[in-house]
Amino acid sequence: MSPRLLSEERITAMAYDASTAPSMHNAQPWHFRYHRHDRGFVLHADLGATMPHADPSTRGLHIGCGAALLNLRVAVAHAGWHPETRLLPIPGEPGLLATVRLARPGEGDSGLSELYPAVHRRHTSRYPYEETDLPEEVRAALAEAAGAEGVSLDFPAPWHLRWVLDLVQEAEARNLTDRGQAQDLDEWTRTGPAATATEDGGVPDYAFGPRKVGGKAPMRDFAGDRPVPGRETAKFERHPHLALLSTPGDKPVDWLRAGQAMERVLLRATLEGLVGSPATQALEWPDLRWPLRDPLFGSGHVQMVLRLGYGPQGPSTPRRPIREILDIEP
Repeated sequence: MSPRLLSEERITAMAYDASTAPSMHNAQPWHFRYHRHDRGFVLHADLGATMPHADPSTRGLHIGCGAALLNLRVAVAHAGWHPETRLLPIPGEPGLLATVRLARPGEGDSGLSELYPAVHRRHTSRYPYEETDLPEEVRAALAEAAGAEGVSLDFPAPWHLRWVLDLVQEAEARNLTDRGQAQDLDEWTRTGPAATATEDGGVPDYAFGPRKVGGKAPMRDFAGDRPVPGRETAKFERHPHLALLSTPGDKPVDWLRAGQAMERVLLRATLEGLVGSPATQALEWPDLRWPLRDPLFGSGHVQMVLRLGYGPQGPSTPRRPIREILDIEP
């Protein structure tokens, strides 16, 4: 079928596949427009989903949109076309993040289509993981996935891991007493009846996971100081496996690449039987973000910290209605 003749149902399905991506506080800060005459999608940032305290630079917003862009590329490749992608295609229009033209298959999709089964299986898991090492071949596959997007993925050595965990703990302590962080959490979390009655972004209380009472896993408590009836407590892993995603630069184009790499790593991890969750606390404080890098061998800018391991699958979280994130034009 020619991309010009794509049915509305097929276009909508691709946009929905894209929208399953993770984003900071599940804000889903993206909007897609499909142009039939150009045979492609345009990705815009939804600036209504910004977080002025946790993400004042919109770095996190770009990473989330990058993750959705990767999912869209996977969906296009799965449907049999080549996703011809341009980042920030028009200088001076920073809200226009990318275009994805449906081109004829040519040089291949660089393994994108094989990731499609994980698009709807991948969910953020905020549960305890097993104390099980990740096989070297799995680590290599995840690093290769990030490298395909021009991003480095590194597993910190034990001494560096302790340093990263200390930085995250410092960020968590700051967040507990920071009014701005609390305001962002209040806006983007749902508790009680609102947790199941909404068709919107945000993290519902059933996805908070248990409250941590032991272990060193870097877990954000989305409940804050609010009680959640029926919520359990649990000990988390003592030796969490963290991976750092880094880019050479630190501009919007780098953030978009980092988001694509993050999702590509998470999809590959899902196919390998792993679960994951972002640990962004220290990334939200400029003075804590730079020290995350390896002081001996590290280079570039850390864009994301991922906690990975073997454990229970996380629940799916609400997606914004497709009518709010997709327009189809002639």
